[in-house]
Amino acid sequence: MKSVEQYLKETSLLDYSSPNIQELIIERQWKDMDAYIRLKQIYDFIRDEILFGYNVDDHIPASKVLTDGYGQCNTKGILFMALLRGVGIPCRIHGFTIDKKLQKGAMTGIVYKNAPINILHSWVEVYLDNVWYELEGFILDKSYLMQLQKINQTCQGSFCGYGVAVKDLHNPIIDFDRNDTYIQSEGINHDFGIYDSPDDLFQEHNQGLSAMKKFLYRNLGRHLMNNNIQKIRNDKR
Repeated sequence: MKSVEQYLKETSLLDYSSPNIQELIIERQWKDMDAYIRLKQIYDFIRDEILFGYNVDDHIPASKVLTDGYGQCNTKGILFMALLRGVGIPCRIHGFTIDKKLQKGAMTGIVYKNAPINILHSWVEVYLDNVWYELEGFILDKSYLMQLQKINQTCQGSFCGYGVAVKDLHNPIIDFDRNDTYIQSEGINHDFGIYDSPDDLFQEHNQGLSAMKKFLYRNLGRHLMNNNIQKIRNDKR
């Protein structure tokens, strides 16, 4: 294993010295907590207080994700890693692709049709008490996930769509208690391996969108997706 110090470095994307990140760390008093409680509280913050949604790009720094207040697998992971490293908890990133079917429902119509078949995905691996934990269950906030569960009350067993790919929709492993957590892992179709930082991952891999598709995603597609996700989150059925 590499030196633990390697997994605590600040990078362009993991900009934990940024004022808004430092203010959050101080406000939540995370540095004063036991390492396990510190990790658990940051995990819960990322999962439920940073809402599931689509940012302008995967390659935005943690400080921007925090300002946005929402994100998806890659961007929420960037903020998660920055907060962890900012309080002295080593972490790294594991890159994959997922089948775009996992996004069907969150993506609809022309947005879904024009999305790449294989979408860049990642989860965060965290080192605590000599164990590496695979943490992916932070991607969907509980309010959104609970609405999906209500809408699909009759679903038994596995489920794929709306940002979810799990073996059991009504009992996903999303709470951290010294265990791995997953919410999209059943949709993985290619493994890129482990990287020290998201900067390193994105230097080698990206979403494979043309300049035109990037423009349309930034200015139209993601807004349609975020509006759709918000409608689901606010569904009163």
